Amino acid sequence: MSWNIFITRQIPDAGIEILKKACHTVDVFGKDRVMTHEELIKEVEGRDAILCLLNDTINDEIIEAANQTEVISNYAVGYNNINVATATQNGIMVTNTPGVLTNATADLAWALLLAAARRIPESDRYVRDGNFTSWGPKLLRGVELSGKTLGIIGAGRIGHAVAKRAIGFDMKLVYNSRNKKPGMRTMGAKYMDLKNLLKQSDIISLNLPLTDETRHLISTEELASMKSGSILINTARGPIIDEKALIYALKNGPLGAAALDVFENEPRVEAELMTLDNVVMTPHTGSSTYDARDKMAIIAAENILAALRGDIPEYLVNPEVMDL
Repeated sequence: MSWNIFITRQIPDAGIEILKKACHTVDVFGKDRVMTHEELIKEVEGRDAILCLLNDTINDEIIEAANQTEVISNYAVGYNNINVATATQNGIMVTNTPGVLTNATADLAWALLLAAARRIPESDRYVRDGNFTSWGPKLLRGVELSGKTLGIIGAGRIGHAVAKRAIGFDMKLVYNSRNKKPGMRTMGAKYMDLKNLLKQSDIISLNLPLTDETRHLISTEELASMKSGSILINTARGPIIDEKALIYALKNGPLGAAALDVFENEPRVEAELMTLDNVVMTPHTGSSTYDARDKMAIIAAENILAALRGDIPEYLVNPEVMDL
């Protein structure tokens, strides 16, 4: 077909090869960085489809410039980087890549949880710095998980997977979400309002999308209500946590530790977070496994081809566009 596709950054070959077999032109931005606004404006004009990443801001101006575009395929589960309402008004389908990164993200949430609970990065630095001269009864004591309460905020696919992994650690489970989830109840998880979950959980995992309602969901009041020594895990979206309030709670209590894969103003990280031993950080790598990233590329490509062929993509996030 004569379709003209633009990809904003190099993605795994599995997705690019699918597009190359079906499309006349598949151009990939040549630099390994986020495109500037001006670069996007220039590249989207005349494209039948755009495959973008979660750190590409697809705002009104970009969408208006995409004068031929039929579909914007986001290489991510979340799509808060795209003005979906404007895309819909312009008759453009928006798609995402849910499901395939569930296990990868849940695995990282648990890696972060264990790293924070057992002070793994701090212990690693301790050994590397030559401080390990003898065993000691109080040396780098951490938190034992058995019998502790894990609070899940956001009980979608990833939240469910995080909760499922807690069963093997003999933890108590509580959760909060917009709706009660039968699957969570089957695992023995108790539904709670947010206020009580924060008060009763030893460890809290954030697994919900960023919306106007969830922005700074965890701020000064919420942090102050948490258990002394509790641990907060965020593999969802950075702005769900008010980072200035988080820093205060880490330095002054009650929060014992935080483990973060996402940041409020990423890729910029609050300088003070870098100085705290009770913070574990990873660079937004929740889905960064070979399996998940390849599957995301394939789905993103298949979403594009379905749209261009006149079919409804499986992962269409604005189905109302089909009525226009």
